[in-house]
Amino acid sequence: MSQEGVRPFSGLRSFLFVPGNHPDKLAKVFSYGADAVILDLEDACADADKVDARQTVIDVLKKPRTGKGYVRVNAIDTPYCFRDIDTVIGPWLDGILLPKLENPEELFAVDWAITEYEKERNLPSGSIDLMPIIETAKGMKNLEALCKKPGRMKRFSFGAGDFTRDVGIKWSADEGELSYVRGHMILTARDAGLEPPIDTVHIDLKDEDSFEESVKTGVKYGFQGKLCIHPKQVPSVNQGYMPDAAEIDRAEKIIAAFEAAEASGSASIQVDGYFIDYPIVEKAYAIRRLAETYS
Repeated sequence: MSQEGVRPFSGLRSFLFVPGNHPDKLAKVFSYGADAVILDLEDACADADKVDARQTVIDVLKKPRTGKGYVRVNAIDTPYCFRDIDTVIGPWLDGILLPKLENPEELFAVDWAITEYEKERNLPSGSIDLMPIIETAKGMKNLEALCKKPGRMKRFSFGAGDFTRDVGIKWSADEGELSYVRGHMILTARDAGLEPPIDTVHIDLKDEDSFEESVKTGVKYGFQGKLCIHPKQVPSVNQGYMPDAAEIDRAEKIIAAFEAAEASGSASIQVDGYFIDYPIVEKAYAIRRLAETYS
């Protein structure tokens, strides 16, 4: 069976935020097992600390570490954004997290700035990832336009806190009110050929049950991973966004049976009473790729 048309996938499940102005927290942040760490110069960093925090996050990124290192810069409509980008870009940086992106012109401007700094600093072209956060009504409405010319954007993420505030939605524990926008993001990313998006943070640290349900919901919708605001959330996200042993075993069983049938000229079979054809087999191959990525 051909594997053409396989979706792009970086294997990043967990993105852990840490304030850029807290040296004590920054010192330990890469030890929690997150696939990527986001050193925050925006919401988690007081205005009075934003300038000094730039050098603080650079010092952390320069140290030996496991996991990708991202910096969330300030929004493009603030006086901090482009100076943040200028300061933090170097061989130590894996990516920029751009908050409150709303239109293609903003995406182009930030992408262009990163490209110029890559040239100036002799960094490989396109080496710095750019992951926007969609967290306003305007950004959500313009998402299709944003994804038509993504540039260096491989995927985008969802910020439900600012989004629900902007729209006037009550953000409940079961997150049912987010169903429409989650579906919209998944379909838009797929149509544009981007990686699956990264799901929103979950802010109630006391309600572990609703957090686990939020992880499961993101997986069901087809998100690639989840933004985290506390180290204790990372293991659940990492585990939730990879197939379990039963899923892997069933996928391998389907692949083996279908390949044998296909070799004998058949393209539809039954496995354990379930009808199996190409779409089901393609999903089984996707599960295998996930398992190999995280093995």
